[in-house]
Amino acid sequence: MDSTDATDPDDRPDRPRLTVGPVHDAELPALVALWQACNLVMPYNDPLDDIAFARGRSHSEVLVGRLDGRPVASVMAGHDGHRGWLYYVAVDPTCRQQGLGTDIVTAGEDWLRRHGVRKVLLMIRETNTAVKAFYEKVGYNAVPRVVMERWL
Repeated sequence: MDSTDATDPDDRPDRPRLTVGPVHDAELPALVALWQACNLVMPYNDPLDDIAFARGRSHSEVLVGRLDGRPVASVMAGHDGHRGWLYYVAVDPTCRQQGLGTDIVTAGEDWLRRHGVRKVLLMIRETNTAVKAFYEKVGYNAVPRVVMERWL
């Protein structure tokens, strides 16, 4: 939000509201394009493989936020039975500053809550630090952790 804005876009009663639900087959190209527009796709992760792996399972789901039927936001929610995670949180760059990011994060949190998860985590790539302020605004805190990986 620009310092000259008098109203937080999340609080405007007339702001657009997302319709959120699981991704449909016909939306896959638009979803991948959204992730690419938001710089979320890495060469080592095939987005269609990630979608197929997470979609419609008891421990994960890919949710799409739609405005007038058009996919403009997404979140992939998943859990390990203890902690929940949000991935691929995206809002179409032409639709930002309208509260849609808050809506899609809330949708992911609600999905996790319905599955009994009480703690939600997410990771931000070091190259994507501009989004840190957004996550702080919606209630997330940075935690001192070291994340380690091993490719199988």
